[in-house]
Amino acid sequence: MANENPFTILIFFLYCLTTFLSQAVSKSTIEPCSNSDTCSALVGYTLYTDLKVSEVASLFSVDPISLLLSNSIDISYPDVENHILPSQLFLKIPIPCSCVDGIRKSSTTSYKTRPSDTLASIATAIYGGLVSADQINEANPDAGISDPSVINVGTKLNIPLPCICFNNSDNNLPAIYMSYVVKPVDTLSGIAARYFTTLSDLMNVNQLGSPAIKEGDILAIPLSACASNFPKYASDYGLFVPNGSYAITASDCVQCSCGPGSRNLYCMPASLSVSCSSMQCRNSNLMLGNVTKQQSSAGCNVTSCSYGGFVNGSITTWLSSSLQPRCPGSQQFPSLIAPPTVVPDSLFAPAPSPSESGGFPTTSPKSSVVPSSGASIGFPPANGPAGSASGSSDACSLMNNLSSFSAVITLGLVFKFIMSIP
Repeated sequence: MANENPFTILIFFLYCLTTFLSQAVSKSTIEPCSNSDTCSALVGYTLYTDLKVSEVASLFSVDPISLLLSNSIDISYPDVENHILPSQLFLKIPIPCSCVDGIRKSSTTSYKTRPSDTLASIATAIYGGLVSADQINEANPDAGISDPSVINVGTKLNIPLPCICFNNSDNNLPAIYMSYVVKPVDTLSGIAARYFTTLSDLMNVNQLGSPAIKEGDILAIPLSACASNFPKYASDYGLFVPNGSYAITASDCVQCSCGPGSRNLYCMPASLSVSCSSMQCRNSNLMLGNVTKQQSSAGCNVTSCSYGGFVNGSITTWLSSSLQPRCPGSQQFPSLIAPPTVVPDSLFAPAPSPSESGGFPTTSPKSSVVPSSGASIGFPPANGPAGSASGSSDACSLMNNLSSFSAVITLGLVFKFIMSIP
């Protein structure tokens, strides 16, 4: 070592440091875009402390009832919006996904700073690693933040959240994509099993060359969904509902569901409706969601009153009749769960779907539903635009700050030791 050139040692040290830091940067899947279309998307979020439903909804600028129904939580419980959810509970947050600066992001979330907030604490603690401090800073050029560790109390910040559209399709079937931050104990195969997809599908969607993932990576997870076919001029055009959950639309007048194993969206009057336009199908006695079945020698005559979208403040319905080989069974609704007070046993894994064993205790729908009568670069989802996996700040990259800092200190000490050798 005495004959080694100190400059050579320095170069070696810098190489080791650069290699480590490049590995410490978390990956994130992004979707390039060039139009103004907006799609339905989800982010997976783990509560950092006990929070009321309304507090979680406020963090993401979403409607509390929509938040509850996206997680199949029964909204018929008294004062459910003020129900306290336990720390470390995993929730699926519904967000609109738009095209911002050439890539898909959700730009509707805002946050008002509190005492002791820093950009780092907002990004990692409050929003659970879904966004980085740099991304928040870049999204708020007019906030006057010269020091990310010193922010005026009450400053309103835009929070750019990751999201994916991919034409709301996965392998040519309806899907909605959830952005999910990898936890320490996660494996790609475990996530695939939990969300009823395959390892290869997750690798293709996220353009992974191998199934290796690490804490802080942000994955796009395709969830089977039911698609609407509303006209483009409807305000709820493009509504997608993940399998096993609900959505509310038409000014809280209509509740739609995607039943277990189904791809057919079913809509009906919502129990929250107070002042709504008519939901009766024209030239019929049937109301929205009603279905009549009449068996005949030729088959089963099925007539239904279906939801056609919310147009100019009015609920549109359409009447359809068909002859089917056999009469369909009763409409199957996703199981509703009671507002959770404890976290499931699987603390760090994604929350089980309501129909999966190991999830929350389920209850039958109450008043919230109205009875009716290989390669290094993978391939994008079928029928969807190509995305990319990136470690840049625009791709929602995150740094594992603690491990990186520890490594820098360790490598620094090693370098100092080497240089001190005569």
